[in-house]
Amino acid sequence: MRQAGVEDAIALSLVANAAFLDTYALVLTRDDLIAHCIKNNGVETFAAWASDPATIVTIAEVEPGHVPLGYAVLTTPDFPIERRSGDVELRRIYTLKQAHGSGIGPALMARAMEDACRLGHDRMLLGVWEHNDRARAFYERNGFTVIGTRRFQVGAEIHDDPIYARTL
Repeated sequence: MRQAGVEDAIALSLVANAAFLDTYALVLTRDDLIAHCIKNNGVETFAAWASDPATIVTIAEVEPGHVPLGYAVLTTPDFPIERRSGDVELRRIYTLKQAHGSGIGPALMARAMEDACRLGHDRMLLGVWEHNDRARAFYERNGFTVIGTRRFQVGAEIHDDPIYARTL
């Protein structure tokens, strides 16, 4: 694992799109999937995050060849709740299905928590699709609890997603 730079934006975009399609292909329409990926997972999105001093993008790679299998994005919170000065958002944490059970997800989470503490944050927030039971169980195993909800739109569909928080 390492902090990603602008030069990693293409690889991050590929992982983001693959993970999103893998997670939501059976519950969203084709047009909604494509629209979401184009809007949110483009190379320019990851390049902007990687060059933003308030954002840390971590990429998880496997040897040999530095093949990317996952990533995390830690950034300024964007939730419809009252925030505290020490809040940070784990905007994204994804691994490819091939990495499930490998320890990459927990390692990305640990790294995000370390980075957040190093930057002086004392609470981590995240949002998750309400029906993503696997992710919700992962967050709960890592000490996160639900503190609210947000409306999240993917294409034409609107979801009421839980907002989780964890004191660091």
